[in-house]
Amino acid sequence: MLVDFFLHLKARQIPVSTQELLALLEALQARLVGPDIDDFYLLARTLLVKDESHYDRFDRAFGEYFKGIEQLPGLDAEIPEDWLRLAARRHLSEEERKKLEQLSYEKIFERLRERLAEQKERHAGGNKWIGTGGTSPFGHGGYNPAGVRIGGDSAGNRTAIKVWEQRAYRNLDDQVELGTRNIKVALRRLRRFARQGAASELDLDGTIAGTARNGGWLDLHLRPERHNAVKVLLFLDVGGSMDDHIQVCEELFSAARAEFKHLEHFYFHNCVYEHVWRDNRRRHDERLSTLDLIHTYGRDYTLIFVGDATMSPYEVDHPGGSVEHWNEESGAVWLQRLVAAWPRVAWLNPVNEEYWQYTPSIAAIRRQIGDERMFPLTLDGLERAMRRLTSARG
Repeated sequence: MLVDFFLHLKARQIPVSTQELLALLEALQARLVGPDIDDFYLLARTLLVKDESHYDRFDRAFGEYFKGIEQLPGLDAEIPEDWLRLAARRHLSEEERKKLEQLSYEKIFERLRERLAEQKERHAGGNKWIGTGGTSPFGHGGYNPAGVRIGGDSAGNRTAIKVWEQRAYRNLDDQVELGTRNIKVALRRLRRFARQGAASELDLDGTIAGTARNGGWLDLHLRPERHNAVKVLLFLDVGGSMDDHIQVCEELFSAARAEFKHLEHFYFHNCVYEHVWRDNRRRHDERLSTLDLIHTYGRDYTLIFVGDATMSPYEVDHPGGSVEHWNEESGAVWLQRLVAAWPRVAWLNPVNEEYWQYTPSIAAIRRQIGDERMFPLTLDGLERAMRRLTSARG
């Protein structure tokens, strides 16, 4: 068909070359357009016509050759595989969801071991086997009130108590400036920590001016440090439900890097366990022992968590509850150790404060660090957190 179309164009005195025809064939093989004739017209004119003065002649020739044709033969429309997968999911009403059995943490893993031993083939849309699009506690793409997600992307329910895959997170940007000004103002409440004792930074402009006035004799001038001298350990939750709050977390991180001279940051996912990391791209290879951090940084550091504290309660209360690995000790144990090591603690939560009561894991986190130490990640919440940390210092 395209060869005949090519010859038809040449017969109408349109200067098209074999090289341009081959380029059109490659574009069609790469599925740059579908079967729609209008899309094909734009693609063909772009690749075949070298001079705008030939556009009108091409349009007449194209209309003659494809008169009455609406779909390009040989390019049948394909249904994307993702659409088919979505269509295979079972859509449950709220009543149907409530009827689903929610197994205990121990029972889930007992049944998973049984399924791994018994299952021999792929399953989809069921309620028992490891599969896709169903109500089984094992697999992905469906719904279960508490289960193990195995392979595939999340269906958006965020009910998995463990994820059987290697996930990649990106680092927060510490160069974001848009919207950080008000956050910086709130963080500056901690500047009172830095104004104790003698000035410790050379005032270069003042020294030059004083020396000039002094006839060339050196006249040193000192001033308080421009940066906040308080020492901060910043623990940032990343991935999962925190993806909804990336922008505000990046603004906070950028503001904190600008305001705190002594800032050490670490990443964790959902709850802190035996390891944290500095670089999300290398989190599986370059992890840091949480116990080593406790022994490295003194009690003069202020501990600030940033996270939505939204997860399965098992991740806080149970050994092995981590969604990504098997933790020998519960998240609650590690939170208690951190709070004991650094008593000046604040947890900044990007979730609206009025919704905290509906999330059991938020209540579990607050029990470990103290109810009065969690604040919303808003300007008012930052003000309250800084006031509390300031009063705790005195």
